[in-house]
Amino acid sequence: MRDATDIQPSPRPRGRKRVWSVVFLTSILSAGLAFGGLMKPSTAGLSASAIDVSVQAIPGFDKSNASVKTFGKLEWRGGLVVSSSAKNFGGWSGLAIDADGQNFFAVSDAGAWLAANLVYRDNGLNGIGNARLGAIRAKDGANLKKNRDRDAEAVALASGTLAKGTLYMAFEHNDRIGEFRFDGQDLASPASYLPMPAETKSMRRDGLEALAVLKGGPRAGSLVGFAEHPLKREKDYAGWIWTGGKPQRLSVESQGKFGITDAASLPDGGLVILERSFNWTEGVRMRLRRFAAADIKPGAVLKGDVLLDAGLEHEIDNMEGLAIHTDATGETRLTLISDDNFNWLIQRTIMLQFALPVTARHVRK
Repeated sequence: MRDATDIQPSPRPRGRKRVWSVVFLTSILSAGLAFGGLMKPSTAGLSASAIDVSVQAIPGFDKSNASVKTFGKLEWRGGLVVSSSAKNFGGWSGLAIDADGQNFFAVSDAGAWLAANLVYRDNGLNGIGNARLGAIRAKDGANLKKNRDRDAEAVALASGTLAKGTLYMAFEHNDRIGEFRFDGQDLASPASYLPMPAETKSMRRDGLEALAVLKGGPRAGSLVGFAEHPLKREKDYAGWIWTGGKPQRLSVESQGKFGITDAASLPDGGLVILERSFNWTEGVRMRLRRFAAADIKPGAVLKGDVLLDAGLEHEIDNMEGLAIHTDATGETRLTLISDDNFNWLIQRTIMLQFALPVTARHVRK
């Protein structure tokens, strides 16, 4: 494993090479989004163990000007390209982070999990240490086998810490949310599953994609979840908030051809969602949208406030995971991770980190 002092800047494509790389990337991404399940490695025989990872620093979020630090309402705090020779490394679709931002836990749509420390230097994300990788298990203790069973898309810390705590984990296709204990070394079999919305019985590829536990506000401690796309015959994105142990419906207003890929709670109980879009003229885009704590309630249609809208002119990939923490100075930080669809030749696992300045914390009504 490389020490943070060994990190080298990630090289940038230039001129024609950059144009062709964008064309090729969009082609591969579209194929990966459509056929990623065909490339998912099996977790048969996989047990929790330490793995080596390599990291390259991303000099700046703007590919053409690394000196730019402000993007939308956020400030750049560093990024990493992360790789590993471990067969099951990749496909990271959900992200949880400890309250202090020192440890993270990611889940893969191929039925694996990754836990590691984050390394910081000069107020920025700088490296990864002590990485461990393992398999998500079924209730009987066996590793998940079928693609439809192991498609983990979101994870949220329900209680405790990533050294000893409980995680909620959402799965797509065979839609369910399980409660899993994690002790910093291994992930236990699910202790139980939550009551699910009736709509999940008729979902296809529009299953649960995002989870968050509200950290404050009038509904502190409540779990919120969202489907990736509007349900059949609906125009807005379906969401649910679990109150009294039961899911109640809410929605997110559809703004453009994006899909929801994750969600995370702000310290005050507000919510940020991560969205992704793809088309042949713009390629892949990502967007971060924020909602006020007071607006998150059963029956609500959330409209929100755009924090960041980014495309291939920025250092993005297929961004799928989002987590939020507060650092030692009180700064609110947003951390994102990408799903490389196991297309290691052209896609990347990247981690990005931004700060939400105090002056940008108000949500427009």
